[in-house]
Amino acid sequence: MCVTAVESRPAGVLAESPGHRPFGARAKAFVALTKPRVIELLLMTTVPVMFLAAEGVPDLWLVLATCLGGYLSAGGAGAYNMYIDRDIDALMDRTSQRPLVTGMVSPRECLVFATALTVGSTLWFWYLVNPLSAMLSLGANLFYVVVYTMILKRRTAQNIVWGGIAGCMPVFIGWSAVTNSVSWASLVLFLVIFFWTPPHYWPLSMKVKDDYERVGVPMLPVIAGNKVVAKQIVLYSWVMVAVSLSLQPLGYTSWFYTVVAALLGGFWLKEAHALQTRARAGITGAKLKEMRLFHWSITYVSLLFAAVAVDPFLH
Repeated sequence: MCVTAVESRPAGVLAESPGHRPFGARAKAFVALTKPRVIELLLMTTVPVMFLAAEGVPDLWLVLATCLGGYLSAGGAGAYNMYIDRDIDALMDRTSQRPLVTGMVSPRECLVFATALTVGSTLWFWYLVNPLSAMLSLGANLFYVVVYTMILKRRTAQNIVWGGIAGCMPVFIGWSAVTNSVSWASLVLFLVIFFWTPPHYWPLSMKVKDDYERVGVPMLPVIAGNKVVAKQIVLYSWVMVAVSLSLQPLGYTSWFYTVVAALLGGFWLKEAHALQTRARAGITGAKLKEMRLFHWSITYVSLLFAAVAVDPFLH
């Protein structure tokens, strides 16, 4: 399913000549290409895992190197995403101010920038962290760009489910940066993020489903009613909470993490079921309050991974 933007100035065509684009605005636009708010979440899962893998405080230079490499890699993937999606970004209210749509950055500049970040991050990881982390980082980048953006996003309502695998990879990268390996603990946390991603993103998709419908992107809320979406959110939520509680039985965490995970998970399930109740009642618009779960999901993952980082000091 493909949509081509039809407008007086196609996305990416410069609104003004390069000489009239202020340096500060241009710099800000290039930063925006990296999707820094998304990267905040990625780093939020990377660093705590490094503490768990090190069973304490990891080498701080290694943490810095891993974070910078992760920013460059995810930033490259974000820039590629904006290059590929510039046609639909021009038609969606939520993305209408992205740099390629406004013309602050040209498509060619974006493509060169994305490639430089991807190559640079891979070399950075390879030489300053370790080759395994470099390959995991490159794999996450390619998965997000090719599998999610180019193949899944415009073709299936399962796009965010399987495409979300790219967002789970920082867990493996954080663990491998410290141990040069992966483990059952990193796999459990990978699965927590995997099952967290759909119920995190679907409430936002419910809010802006008119945008996705306009450009023909089959997000689940576009092709299914709120009742179906809310039911899926509840199902994924229960699995996510169950997986999050498996770290202590596997011997990787103490009671502290388990208590925090149980409390956070309980509140999450309360919000998920409340959304399902409102959806079943046929409530729509602002009263559906779907964004409550979206905002809580960010708090949930932040506090859960904070507990992951603190727990090694309580053994």
